[in-house]
Amino acid sequence: MAYWLFKSEPDAFSWDELVSKGAKGEPWTGVRNFQARNNMRAMQIGDLGFFYHSNIGKEIVGICEVIVLAHPDGTDDTGAWECVDVRAVEPMPRPVTLADVKANPKLAEMKLVTASRLSVQPVTEKEWAEVCRMAGVAPSPAKRTKKAKA
Repeated sequence: MAYWLFKSEPDAFSWDELVSKGAKGEPWTGVRNFQARNNMRAMQIGDLGFFYHSNIGKEIVGICEVIVLAHPDGTDDTGAWECVDVRAVEPMPRPVTLADVKANPKLAEMKLVTASRLSVQPVTEKEWAEVCRMAGVAPSPAKRTKKAKA
């Protein structure tokens, strides 16, 4: 499993809107950056991503899951752009702000810090675990399930 971060301006498409889509999720359309598109091409079903509110809030507010592999972006007339579909998995009990990420030395190399304009970016396993710790969630679905049963 790989980990990712998806950025969205909450006044354009928010975490709450993704939650409202339920299990069917939503295509992550509108990405017009080759590196971000290539990141989506690398995704597999079941990969997890942080949902980040950019511009307004500047915080990681939830965890989403890739449910459909890269396919043509329905908002693109050129055929050059692709998207994946994602669904909401769970909200962050404590949203993790950009300031929190930048203040944590363990996250100094995170793309959110070093490539801040990239709208779809990879997250390492160590970064994933640290952000989850900061947010108060278990880093993997199996651990979340075990925690829920405890």
